[in-house]
Amino acid sequence: MAQKITTIGFDADDTLWQNEEFFRLTEERFVMLLEDYADRDHLAERLLQAERRNLGHYGFGIKGFVLSMIETAIEVTDERVPASVISEIIAAGQEMLRHPIHLLPHARDAVEALGNKHKLVLVTKGDLLDQERKLAQSGLGDLFDAVEIVSEKTPQTYIRAFMRHGHGPERAMMVGNSMKSDVVPAIEAGGWGVHVPARYEWEIEKAEAPTDHPRFRVLAHLGELPDLLAAL
Repeated sequence: MAQKITTIGFDADDTLWQNEEFFRLTEERFVMLLEDYADRDHLAERLLQAERRNLGHYGFGIKGFVLSMIETAIEVTDERVPASVISEIIAAGQEMLRHPIHLLPHARDAVEALGNKHKLVLVTKGDLLDQERKLAQSGLGDLFDAVEIVSEKTPQTYIRAFMRHGHGPERAMMVGNSMKSDVVPAIEAGGWGVHVPARYEWEIEKAEAPTDHPRFRVLAHLGELPDLLAAL
């Protein structure tokens, strides 16, 4: 069946390069800035609530995260948060936007190994400018036949992407670290969904694994992907 898979979609953040780790480090910095106003667990929960609430307004990415931190800081301090703390939060976000890209193990090798026999499509969501920056810094951009930067990943997202850049979702495979965004909707679209768990998992990206589905697979790392395709 391997010859029928003509297109492979790759997620970017925490699939090809580190991402969530920097959000965790910045959240820790945020908690320390506000530890005089609320306990750690309460701050983390309030921030997560703000992120969920704001996704529809700001979308995914660093800018929305920073705005959610500022909103949370204002709320938990009853609007008494010092301007210096807001300044620190903004500075933390700017540092995230400047952070160099670190490829995850096997990322480049896997993409290079599959490019000769498959059409490769990067399907990533988030802020357009930041995603373009990370792709440029990664050095992987020239290895992809197409890049789709989207606001959300739904079954329709994958149907459109794999129809536009391949032979439809039935002959496509999506590879990523998010069960909710990369795996489940790709399978619902009619394709394969391959989960490559990352070290950190954002609470908002959690979903139940479709363990009984015939087009679902789990890999320990991207280095196992070429063998998986060869075995299908």
